[in-house]
Amino acid sequence: MTLSGCSVREFAQKLGAKEPVPGGGGVAALAGALGACLGSMVGQYSVGKKAFLGREKEHHAIIDKCLALSDRLLTLIDEDAANFEPLSRAYGLPANTEEEKAQKERVLQDATKIAASGPIEMVDLIYEAILLQEKLVNLSTKMILSDVGCGAEMLRAALLSAKLNVVVNLASITDAAYVAEVRKNVNRKVADGTAICDRVFDQVLTTLQK
Repeated sequence: MTLSGCSVREFAQKLGAKEPVPGGGGVAALAGALGACLGSMVGQYSVGKKAFLGREKEHHAIIDKCLALSDRLLTLIDEDAANFEPLSRAYGLPANTEEEKAQKERVLQDATKIAASGPIEMVDLIYEAILLQEKLVNLSTKMILSDVGCGAEMLRAALLSAKLNVVVNLASITDAAYVAEVRKNVNRKVADGTAICDRVFDQVLTTLQK
């Protein structure tokens, strides 16, 4: 059974076990998927409401995008786990001679980039989901507005968690150009994304307390 196909309880049990996967990357992907799903739910409850007549197209576009993002993030739970395997094997390669050491380092570098690819994509997808929450905060009925705030906070945690999983891999990569490019993209999206989530949360809280 795939990790994404586990029940919630089974996933939690696997996560709490002394096993390398699922780990922080899988949790980041799952949290992102849940945040995106909250966006879909909000959109479906708000579409067609009197206050938003004429904006059905926007709602449906958000719903479709949220569901697509969630589906991809769930897939990344399993891809992230699979991407760890080459790195795990690489650490076990012999390094008794200079030739073996050089070969092991080459394999480790390639495997680390593979391991980083999942979290890098997670940052991109989660950021997209955050932009949808930013739209939803003004397209949601007050009755379900709290779920926009919950979605934003779930995505905020997912975004920061994905970043940590990128950073831990970048620390072992010696390709300076690759590291610089990835770091620039991730840092920009994390800074912007967390700021958006904070604004959405504050707007939701202020509206609900009126």
